[in-house]
Amino acid sequence: MMRMVPFTLESGETVLGVEAKLPKTTLLAIMTDKGYIMCGALDVALLNERLKEREIIAGRAVGVRTLEELMEAPLESVTFTAEKLGVTPGMKGSEALRRML
Repeated sequence: MMRMVPFTLESGETVLGVEAKLPKTTLLAIMTDKGYIMCGALDVALLNERLKEREIIAGRAVGVRTLEELMEAPLESVTFTAEKLGVTPGMKGSEALRRML
């Protein structure tokens, strides 16, 4: 089952959350036009190393079970390109998304 949820940031901008219920796990992602944050299933090392030329803007939060938790959770890791925008590990998901606008 898939669920799509719009979230309004403090800046008034809207971002889109996607929840995919899979057998024994749930994938969570919230995106802007430039980048996204995702649950622990995101492989930041892969994005930074093998897909480096794509310059993907992304962050990963672990231990989240809902889109709402992903918005509030501190990021555990971020891509090199996200860091260039000021997105850092420890930053709350909603703040990272604001910087990805």
